[in-house]
Amino acid sequence: MGTPDFAVPTLDSLVLGGYQVVAVYTQPDKPSGRGGNIIPSPVKRKALQLGLTVEQPPSFRQPGEVQKLADLRPDIVIVAAFGQLLPQNILDIPPFGCLNVHPSLLPRHRGATPVAAAILAGDEDTGVSIMLLDKGMDTGPLLAQERVSILPQDTTGSLSARLAHVGARLLLQTLPSWLEGKVIPQLQDNEKATYSRPVTKESGRIDWRLSAVELWRRVRAFQPWPGCYTIWRGKTLKVIEAAPLPGVGEIGKVVAVKGNPPISIGVQTGEGILGLLQVQPEGKRVMTAEEFVRGQKDFVGALLPCQSSTVS
Repeated sequence: MGTPDFAVPTLDSLVLGGYQVVAVYTQPDKPSGRGGNIIPSPVKRKALQLGLTVEQPPSFRQPGEVQKLADLRPDIVIVAAFGQLLPQNILDIPPFGCLNVHPSLLPRHRGATPVAAAILAGDEDTGVSIMLLDKGMDTGPLLAQERVSILPQDTTGSLSARLAHVGARLLLQTLPSWLEGKVIPQLQDNEKATYSRPVTKESGRIDWRLSAVELWRRVRAFQPWPGCYTIWRGKTLKVIEAAPLPGVGEIGKVVAVKGNPPISIGVQTGEGILGLLQVQPEGKRVMTAEEFVRGQKDFVGALLPCQSSTVS
C-alpha cells in the first residue's frame, strides 16, 4: 500500500526480492496541473508496469472493501506513504501484521510531513523506521531504524528520494527475520514524540520577519511543494534556492550582496539576509537571481511585503 514516489522503491524491492505481491493498493487517480488531467499515482504506474493487480478504494469504510482485502489472504501488508489511516479490521487481516516504512526516526516527527518537519526543525539527521502498525498515528512498535544525515543543500524532494531507497533496503533486511519470528518489536517512547504539521500552499508564503536561517530551512522544506514565494508587482516570485547571510537593515528590503559569490542579491529578514540563488517569476522558468535582476532593474531597493506565518 503506497501512493507517491517515496513508495516506489519499496514496491520495486519487494518484487525484485522474490516476494509475491498479490495486490497493490494506492490512492484514487486525481486531476493534476492546469489542464486538470487525471493522473495515476507513481505507485500505480509502477504496479501496472510490473503487471500487478491495482486496487484504489477511496476508503476502507466502503462496503465490501475489507472483505476484498481479506479474500486476497495476504501474509503481510507493507505500507509506505499510503495516505490513509488503516482501521483495526484491516490491521487484523494479515497474520504477520502491517509494516510501515516511515521516513523519520520515530517517535520524532510522526504524521504526514516528517521529511519537511526534520528540515524545518534544523535537525542534523533523520532516518527511516520500520514499524508494526497499530490504530494510532505512527505509534506502533519499531522493528528497525537507520539514521541518515541531512545535508545543507537537502530539500524535501532530495531527502525523500534518499530515504525512499534506504527504507526499501532496510525493509528487505528486516522482513526475513520478522517472518521467522526473530525480531522483538520495541515500544516507542511516547514522551519523546513530536508531530509534523500539515503543509498547505499558504505555508510557502514568505514572512520576511522570520530569521534568514528559518526562511532558508523553509525554502528547502517546501521544495518541490508548495514552494516558498513572495509577491513582486502583484505576482508570485518563488524562491527556489537560497542561503542565510549576516546583515542588518529594513525587513523585506531587497539589497545587493557583496563578498559572497555566487550570491549577489538578498532580502533583509528579521535576523540576517536571505541570499537569493534561484528564483522563478510567475508563469516563467527557474532562473538565477542575478539573471532575474538584470530584467528587473528596480528590484534592488524594493520593499517586499511581510506575511503572517502559517507553519512553525
